[in-house]
Amino acid sequence: MALTPQEVARLAALARLELTESECAELAPELEVILGSVARVGEVAGDDIPLMTHALPLTNVMRPDRVRESLPQQAVLAGAPDVEDERFRVPRILSED
Repeated sequence: MALTPQEVARLAALARLELTESECAELAPELEVILGSVARVGEVAGDDIPLMTHALPLTNVMRPDRVRESLPQQAVLAGAPDVEDERFRVPRILSED
C-alpha cells in the first residue's frame, strides 16, 4: 500500500504536527517502510504465540506487610525540627486567599 503525501499530512494533523508539503513527501516512503515492518511482524505472530504486555515476567519483589507496634508519638516528634500542639509544624505553602 503506497502512502501518499496527503495521507501523511492528515496523520500529521491528527498528531498536531506541522509539516511542510516537502516534509510530507519525504516522510511518505519512510512511513511505508515502517508500516511494512509492522505488517511482517503481524504475519509472523501466529495464534500459538501468547500475547505479552512485557518482555520479562513481572514478579512482586516487595516483602509482605507486617502489622507491628508503632513508635511512640513523643519519640517521633523528638526528631522533628518544629512541633506545635503535638504535631509536626511545617511552613505554610498556601495562602488564605
